[in-house]
Amino acid sequence: MTPLGLIAGNGRFPFLLADEARRQGRPVVAAAIEGETDPALADHVDRIHWLKLGQIKRTIQIFKEAGAGDAVMAGQVKHASIFDLRHLDATAVKILATLPDKKTDTILSAVADVFAKEGIRLMSSVAYLGEALAPEGVITRARPSNEQKRDIAFGFKTAKAVAGLDLGQTVCVKDQAVLAVEAIEGTDACIRRAGEHQAGCVAVKVAKPRQDLRFDVPVVGRRTLESLAAAKAAVLAVEAGKTLFFDREEFLKEADAVGLIVVGVKE
Repeated sequence: MTPLGLIAGNGRFPFLLADEARRQGRPVVAAAIEGETDPALADHVDRIHWLKLGQIKRTIQIFKEAGAGDAVMAGQVKHASIFDLRHLDATAVKILATLPDKKTDTILSAVADVFAKEGIRLMSSVAYLGEALAPEGVITRARPSNEQKRDIAFGFKTAKAVAGLDLGQTVCVKDQAVLAVEAIEGTDACIRRAGEHQAGCVAVKVAKPRQDLRFDVPVVGRRTLESLAAAKAAVLAVEAGKTLFFDREEFLKEADAVGLIVVGVKE
């Protein structure tokens, strides 16, 4: 089986994807980003190469030399890092110069096009992790009240509108009022910011209306739970079938221990 190229950001996502791909018999060659990717990933892939963010030509060269015709992006990169221009190669500079805007989807779609022209297909980020997608319905022992159900519906609609503008994927609401909206600082900071205003919020995380599953797929995991606990949030609602839910068993065990309600919502 030909190797899979892995463009690895931070968090657990690259580890889980690499482990599953290798379990299915596919070697993994990782392009790891300095300052973002956990060095421990080296023990979960067949080969690892360390790069600065924005070294696109070198990444393509690595995958070509490895014979990787397919590649996948996994793991977050701090959004603010995207605007650090110090290490961009000529290919990255050219891409940015031709874009109509600097939204995440715009940048990554252009990068995917460059990869495709070089014979490397960027695959769906959930290609090996379908079982990790959040199910529909209440998945904790505690269940939402009628008031919280109204907040979930309100938050879902609001989050979809925000995500449609490519601003962020998360909103936090209480009593059908918005406490915080995710921007460039990310989901965890958004949740913690909501907690500074009021305890007991409903945090809602969704996919974009026309989510490209090749990148920026919504993810929740241990760090999300820590942020929810710090904010004293009451409910986490995620879009079912489109949100990756990592370490689900442990997450739900701890959620049940503190009375956090977790719900998967379909549009």
